[in-house]
Amino acid sequence: MKKAVLIIGLLLLFAAEILRVYYIMPFPGSQRSNSIGFAYWLDKNIGWLRILLIALIAYPLWNIFMHSGRWAKIISGACILIYVFVFYKFNFRFQADKMFYQPRTKTFASSKDNKIPTDKLIIGVEINGEAKAYPIQLIGYHHQVRDTIGNIPVMITYCTVCRTGRAFSPTVNGHNEVFRLVGMDHFNAMFEDSSTRSWWRQETGGAIAGPLNGSYLREIPSRQVKLATWLQEYPNSLILQRDTVFNEDYNDLADFDRGTLKSSLEKRDSASWKFKSWVLGVANGKEAKAYDWNELVQKRIIQDSMRDLPLLITLEADTASFHVLNRMVNGKSLQFELVRDSLRDLNTNSIWTMAGSCTNGQLQGTSLKPVQAYQEFWHSWSTFHPNTTKHE
Repeated sequence: MKKAVLIIGLLLLFAAEILRVYYIMPFPGSQRSNSIGFAYWLDKNIGWLRILLIALIAYPLWNIFMHSGRWAKIISGACILIYVFVFYKFNFRFQADKMFYQPRTKTFASSKDNKIPTDKLIIGVEINGEAKAYPIQLIGYHHQVRDTIGNIPVMITYCTVCRTGRAFSPTVNGHNEVFRLVGMDHFNAMFEDSSTRSWWRQETGGAIAGPLNGSYLREIPSRQVKLATWLQEYPNSLILQRDTVFNEDYNDLADFDRGTLKSSLEKRDSASWKFKSWVLGVANGKEAKAYDWNELVQKRIIQDSMRDLPLLITLEADTASFHVLNRMVNGKSLQFELVRDSLRDLNTNSIWTMAGSCTNGQLQGTSLKPVQAYQEFWHSWSTFHPNTTKHE
């Protein structure tokens, strides 16, 4: 009976330590189940579970060391050492915030002093006349960078496993919250706030477990383009520079922009509509739609419509910087054609930039309104927008 209690107690103790991390990190099979509720409960109750299970096995272990033979003592001692090893690994090595850290020093530079190559992808944000660019190679490692733009607190986030960049307001219940990277769910990064310890999904900004479950962070408009494209529009933009403490981690993501990393979690599938294929995602109210990146590269412009939203999607000559625009002007939906690296609307024959600014013709000085859109892996967009349709 004592041996049975010892074996069951040890198995439960090992399972509690391992599963608490297994379900929120990208271990084989861990990200495909809807286990976030159990994972959250386990994480928040691990303390008393440890005490209970250690108390359960304490007497059988004491009895073995007092009265059993040599081999029983050796095996029991080995089990204790293995538990200590598992405890260390799953509490100090395998947890997300022990693997990915915030920048120790945030340094921004003007375009004149910038050391980031201008062909790098960035997440760009402009607020109250101030523009800042955050290289994906840098924030992809950190997962989040807290900052202030135009005197407004912001939280710039990126998940390389979903290829999702988002900017949020960190204000929760009237005060600026501090978040830590806690793990992932369905391959998407999760953050935990320090006040309520709720878990928040990076792709949607929604709390998915804890006291604030069902709440959402306010999203701040952002764009993903190459730095050179961003600086054409915002020449006075500040650019986040490397924190040299993390140079090795940044270098590991050197090929992320092109999707050519060796990691199966972050490498692009160049075919269309595969698990790791690139898509552009647009959400309009309850409607969501995905556009094949390969089609956009081939055509460079895509014209479509969602409910009350006529869309124009364009791709710059760099084949990486995209724009998603509302092609409604003065109550009319314009039709466009590609003319070299510019656009011409068929309604007035005016000439437009790929970013939606009219430079010549009847509508000169007019700008198309930008629509928030994202480039990400198809598995991410389809998982978190299950009602999405495909543009085909």
